[in-house]
Amino acid sequence: MKAKAKSRRRKALARPKDKEKPSSEISEEKCIIAVRLRGQANVPNDVKTTLHMLHMPRKFNAVLVYGKPDTLGMLRKIKDYVTWGETERKTLSMLLEKRCKPRGAKELTAKYLKEKLQIPSIEKLAEAIERKEIPLSKLHEAGISLAFRLHPPRGGFKRSTKRSFGDEGELGYRGNEISPLLSRMI
Repeated sequence: MKAKAKSRRRKALARPKDKEKPSSEISEEKCIIAVRLRGQANVPNDVKTTLHMLHMPRKFNAVLVYGKPDTLGMLRKIKDYVTWGETERKTLSMLLEKRCKPRGAKELTAKYLKEKLQIPSIEKLAEAIERKEIPLSKLHEAGISLAFRLHPPRGGFKRSTKRSFGDEGELGYRGNEISPLLSRMI
């Protein structure tokens, strides 16, 4: 009996995967959005600390960061609780428009951006963030928070939230595939 079970496991492991795993190499010129997909129960203290350092204390919180080596190391440490990838300009502008809550204002508007940053529109701000032309600390000083609260995805998750993206799941690095998930969560 045991021999049959072992041979079945070997055959299952030997089968080629249909989908390729996304490359885990992120260039440092990219703007990255990370979304927390798992909750607060049974989270180890070091992972909990890293999540708080990235301003993701709750499930379905998202944060916008630049791809620096220290930030990428933090994301790799919390890979079992978040998903991340490179943002597209269209998705980023929609996220800023609908989910950004600046200090002292109800919503992010072109008027607010002209007063605080001398940027004419939300699309231009998204373009500047995507190209890393504006430091995130300058946005923070202007009262623009880059931590967002999102909805659960409309239509639900397409895969398991307990497995990595390359292994038929939702967690970890997903490259440009973050945009469809974000558009369902905004």
